[in-house]
Amino acid sequence: MNDNDHVAMLSASSLIGTEVVNLHNESLGKLEEVMIDLATGRIGYAVLSFGGVLGIGNKLFAVPWASLTVDEKHKKIVMDADRERLKNAPGFDRNNWPQTPNGLWVRQVYDYYGAEYR
Repeated sequence: MNDNDHVAMLSASSLIGTEVVNLHNESLGKLEEVMIDLATGRIGYAVLSFGGVLGIGNKLFAVPWASLTVDEKHKKIVMDADRERLKNAPGFDRNNWPQTPNGLWVRQVYDYYGAEYR
């Protein structure tokens, strides 16, 4: 890499609240949080909200970061999934987050989306 190479980076806080859409531009919710794996320093998973009215009753979903693409031009995050897939995904309640998820839980999330957990 030389000094002229561009490395795209954004702060996690600038992404929080960004709309998440699928490839058909249908809303899948918004990015609520980015969880960091403290052992590796990598993004463990993203947390998306989906459903509810005015933020009430939203279900939260853990999604592998690799399942998302940041569309800087349109200021959206794109996920190759339909709404039905997300509705049936393993999730958790806004007031009951997984307490320090174990490796099995995280692997189940990655398996659901067909992503490799490293």
